[in-house]
Amino acid sequence: LLDPQRYRLGEMLNDTFDDLEQIANFLNLVKKVRPDYDSKLTALAKLLQKDKDIAGRKVIIFTEFSDTAAYLETQLGRKNLPLAIERVDGSSSAKQRSEVIRRFAPFYNRPETPQSPQKPIDILIATDVLAEGLNLQDADRLINFDLHWNPVRLMQRIGRVDRRLDPRIEEQLRQTQPHLKHSRGKVIFWNFLPPDELDTLLHLYNRVNNKALVISRTFGIEGRKLLHPDDNFDPIREINERFEGKPSAPEKLALEYENLIRQHPQLARQLLDYPLKTFSGKASQKPNAQAVFFCFRIPRPASPQSHKPTWTEEAGETIWLILDLNGNPIETQPERIADQFARTQPNTPRQCRLTPSQLAQLRQTAEKHLAKRLRSLQAPAGVQPILKCWMEIN
Repeated sequence: LLDPQRYRLGEMLNDTFDDLEQIANFLNLVKKVRPDYDSKLTALAKLLQKDKDIAGRKVIIFTEFSDTAAYLETQLGRKNLPLAIERVDGSSSAKQRSEVIRRFAPFYNRPETPQSPQKPIDILIATDVLAEGLNLQDADRLINFDLHWNPVRLMQRIGRVDRRLDPRIEEQLRQTQPHLKHSRGKVIFWNFLPPDELDTLLHLYNRVNNKALVISRTFGIEGRKLLHPDDNFDPIREINERFEGKPSAPEKLALEYENLIRQHPQLARQLLDYPLKTFSGKASQKPNAQAVFFCFRIPRPASPQSHKPTWTEEAGETIWLILDLNGNPIETQPERIADQFARTQPNTPRQCRLTPSQLAQLRQTAEKHLAKRLRSLQAPAGVQPILKCWMEIN
């Protein structure tokens, strides 16, 4: 209980009721919103129906939020467009996502039988779950229904379709779809921009946030010591990078991966046929230094707001770590792991020296480290870290 001698309880209660009344007003306004009044949705439907650069071509529509993706799928379906529309977001299982991608881009994902995919897809609505590691070159038209704060994310989206083309597959595609013969290799994309009034607000919001970050850095953030150069400024740096449009370290690694995929498309296709995890080994940059690199996915709730959320890999996060042979973590920052240990090229020699029992023991140790992380997230029983790939450093 609050002491009325120390706190102005009456004013606090009045302010609380004022806030509740304001929320109620907002909710009443939201109730009046109808898809029929959504000019942005109307413009999207018109673009899909009438734009000559879209007619007869595969189109990807990117949006940042799963709720928006579901909304677009439902509302475009009600407009009786002569197009097959599907959606992929963080709630889609790996199997569902793989099947949708093959139906949408059969030539670059199932080149042995591209002519007759089961229920072909014309329009694919997706969140940034499709922003890396997939071949969608059947499409050469892309729509950003909403823009991400960071331009690097937009580059990654466009990189889904603006990739090196395979001459053999292109010949197959032109034979079955002759109307695309003279337009392949040219990517066109559209960005839906916010109205001027909202853009003004967003710029103001950007400036206010940067000022708040400077204040936080100057006076400290709860739970962190921000008094020395070695202190952890990652949260501030990442938010600054996000709002200023500078690529963060993980995004730089993602772009590096994109470039490798473009340079070596045949290796990217081989990855699709590999098991769920891959293993290799390489020489260490430091003499007589041995370690093992692990890449895991940590599941997260697909819909945190639900009473019993489903924990999925697609909604999760990627964790990199390096363990020495005694099982002690050496490094967990992806950019440092890439620079000091894991970065390889297609011609890097494979070098493996550890015994299966050594590797198995280190893997168990790594999974124990990550199990603590899952417990801190209050993960239900049965949710485990998922090993994606690992590599000896000898």
